[in-house]
Amino acid sequence: MTASQHPAPEPGTQRPAEPPAASPRTTAPAGAGAGAASRRIEVVAVTGIGEVRPGDDVAALLKDAGLRDGDIVVITSKIVSKAEGRVRRAPDRTQAIEDETERVVARRGDTVISQTRQGFVMAAAGVDASNTEPGTVLLLPLDPDASARRVRAGLSVRAGVIVSDTFGRPWRNGLTDVAIGAAGVRPLDDFRGASDGYGNELSATVTALADEIASAAELVKGKLDGVPVAIVRGLPHLVTDDDGPGVRPLVRPADEDLFRYGSRDVVFARRTIREFADRPVDPAAVRRAVAAGIAAPAPHHTTPWRFVLVESPETRTKLLDAMREAWIADLRGDGFTEQSIAKRVRRGDVLRNAPYLVVPCLVTEGSHTYRDERRNASEREMFVVAAGAGVENFLIQLAVEGLGSAWVSSTMFCRPVVREVLGLPGSWDPMGCVAVGHAAAPPRERAPRDPDDFIVTR
Repeated sequence: MTASQHPAPEPGTQRPAEPPAASPRTTAPAGAGAGAASRRIEVVAVTGIGEVRPGDDVAALLKDAGLRDGDIVVITSKIVSKAEGRVRRAPDRTQAIEDETERVVARRGDTVISQTRQGFVMAAAGVDASNTEPGTVLLLPLDPDASARRVRAGLSVRAGVIVSDTFGRPWRNGLTDVAIGAAGVRPLDDFRGASDGYGNELSATVTALADEIASAAELVKGKLDGVPVAIVRGLPHLVTDDDGPGVRPLVRPADEDLFRYGSRDVVFARRTIREFADRPVDPAAVRRAVAAGIAAPAPHHTTPWRFVLVESPETRTKLLDAMREAWIADLRGDGFTEQSIAKRVRRGDVLRNAPYLVVPCLVTEGSHTYRDERRNASEREMFVVAAGAGVENFLIQLAVEGLGSAWVSSTMFCRPVVREVLGLPGSWDPMGCVAVGHAAAPPRERAPRDPDDFIVTR
C-alpha cells in the first residue's frame, strides 16, 4: 500500500489537468467468482474533484481521472446529490427524513430506520447533514441507477459506474459502503446450484458484487478526506456492454424480508386488507401466527382460544354458502328489503375472495361459576376479552409474516351453522372469521389518531 496525495484545489478554482494520484492505493485478491479475469485488484482514490455544485456534470469532473477500459468508478452519492440539486435547506433533518420515508421500519429515540421511496432500508431515509453547508441536508438521488447511467454515458472509456452510500448492518457494529446505484456492472454472482470443492451443492450463496466493490472503494475514500471517487481496477469481467439492471437485484422485496418490522412498529403493521392477490398462503406461516395468538393473557391460567384453519376449498365454500343462507334468512326475518339484503351480503365477499380462512373460537373451560348472575356475566366478559387479545396477537403476527387479514364478525351471527359445518363441539363459540392472504395492493393510509384524544388522566 502506498500513500501519495495530489492536492485538491480550493472550491471554485481550476481543477488540475494532470491525472490525480492514488491516495492511498491498495491491492488485494479479487473474488474467485466464475470468469474472474484477475486475482489482483487495484483501488485508486481520485483526488482533486473539489466542491461539487448543483448543475455540475459528474462525468466531466472525471475527465482527468486516468480512467481505462474495464475500470469501475465508485462515486459517493453525496456529490451526485449535490450535482442533481438534491440539497435542502432545513434547520434539522426531522422533516426531511419524514418526507423521504416510505415506511418506518424501526424507531428508537431519535434514530429512525426507514424504507425510502427507492426501496432502500437505511438510517434516516438516507438524509445526511455531513459534508454539506451548515443549515442544509443532502437527500439521496431520486433514481441512483439513472444517475449512474448518466455518468457512464459521459465517460470516454468502457467503464462501469457505482453510486455508493453508507449503511449500517443488523447484528454488527460499524458502517460500510454499499451500492445504491449502478450501470454497466454485474451486481450479483449467483452460485446456487454450483458445487464447492467438496462436492456440496450451494443452495443460498448469492454474492453482492456491487456492494463488495463499493466497500472496497471506501477504503481509499474515507469519510473525512474529501475524496468522493475511487477507481476499482482489475475486474473487467464484471463490466458489461449494456447498462444492466442496476441495483434492483440487490434490494430484497419487503415481503421476503424476515425482519421487515421493528419491535416498536410491528403493531402498526397490522392493517385490514379486503382485496387479496391470487397467491397461495403458506399454512406454516398461519400456524406461527396461531403460536402468537395463544401467547395472549387469559383469566385463571386458562387457554380460551381455538383456531379452526379452513384449508379445504370445498369446506370453505360449504361454510360460506351456509352462512350466507342463514344471514339472508335472518335479514328477511328482520324486515329488510331484498335490495338491502343483497347490499349487506356483498360485504361478505372479503371472505369469499380470500385464499385462506381462519375461524377463531372461544372456549370457557376453567371459568368460575357463581350464584350471582352478574358475576357470571363478568366472568364471561373476561374470557371474551382474552379471546380478542388472542385474535389481535394472531393478526399482528400474520402481518409480520407478510400476510394481510380482515377480521369479519359474520360467524357470530350464525354460530350453530358454523359449528355444524365445521364439526365443532357445542362449547366452542366462533368469534368471527379471519380472511387471510397476500394483499393485492398496499392499504390506504390510516387517518392519524392523536393518543391524547383517547386518554383521560385522573
